[in-house]
Amino acid sequence: MSNKTRTGIASAGNWIVDHVKVIDVFPQQDTLSNILGISHGNGGSAYNILKDIARLGSPFPLEAIGLIGEDADGEEILRDCRAHGIEASQLKTTAAAPTSFTDVMTVKATGRRTFFHHRGANALLDLKHVNLAATNARIFHVGYLLLLDRLDATHDEHGTRAAALLAEAQQRGFKTSIDVVSEDSQRFPQIVKPALRHTDYAIFNELEAERTTGIVTRVDGALSMDGLKRAARELLGLGVREWVVIHFPEGGYALSANGTECFQPSLRLPEGFVAGTAGAGDAFCSGVLLGLHEGWAIEKALTLGVCTAATSLSHPTCSEGIGKLGDALGLVEKFGFNPKQEV
Repeated sequence: MSNKTRTGIASAGNWIVDHVKVIDVFPQQDTLSNILGISHGNGGSAYNILKDIARLGSPFPLEAIGLIGEDADGEEILRDCRAHGIEASQLKTTAAAPTSFTDVMTVKATGRRTFFHHRGANALLDLKHVNLAATNARIFHVGYLLLLDRLDATHDEHGTRAAALLAEAQQRGFKTSIDVVSEDSQRFPQIVKPALRHTDYAIFNELEAERTTGIVTRVDGALSMDGLKRAARELLGLGVREWVVIHFPEGGYALSANGTECFQPSLRLPEGFVAGTAGAGDAFCSGVLLGLHEGWAIEKALTLGVCTAATSLSHPTCSEGIGKLGDALGLVEKFGFNPKQEV
């Protein structure tokens, strides 16, 4: 099927319930921290991206693909999909594991968060659970690599089972998109590189780009534009067909296979605006994917990315701060951008 006759985004991967605790300080081991607030919300690449785009007011269909447990968290995910108009016929249930969940500890003063994750049903998601023939989506997104045990496993022909899934998607006429989890490990080359050979849009943060390529993107805490650009070129060289997009607190950078590049600074948010940073990277990814689906210029897609990320920062959960697309873009006039770095 031609990609021009397709419409919508299908997102496969992590479906997680986040249990968010706002705390006064992150404690040293064996010491106490006070919980100041508790909330629950969506988590995981597949879940966050579809819900974020739905909240922006998606003009195209959204389809959920994944595996959840036969439990209260799983039922809540299905209710949430219905409430946001997300087609969930390929969001399967299993009795073999509970719905994946994460305890997110967010420090009130800084918005910095730490994750305690139970892999649950996501670890069982495999090729047999994904029916690409049943979806007419234009973009097929997979995430997070490194947090999908079966799909991260080796595959004789394609390197990993996720890479095999992406290869099939491209053969069927999808545009493919991936993102990865910011894991503190050396597994990135082994698991991420095979997938890049079958990826149209790779959307990473600077740490993930660095871990995948081995190219330093920060020096003494400062963003290295030279390193960032070299890492993006390396990711393209590893097989990404169209766009490498890298996001970071300072903004976002995109490089295309034909050499087009763009740097978009983040918004100049006022003190006290940030309630939590969980989900900000996925919110950025959501804005960019919406723009790419609609054929926007990369400058506009990156602008929506940083604006959507900013709106997500206004709430401790991943998506509850996100409103309509016009409201997100309206933050540009309200706050303005941080200084632009030269590309």
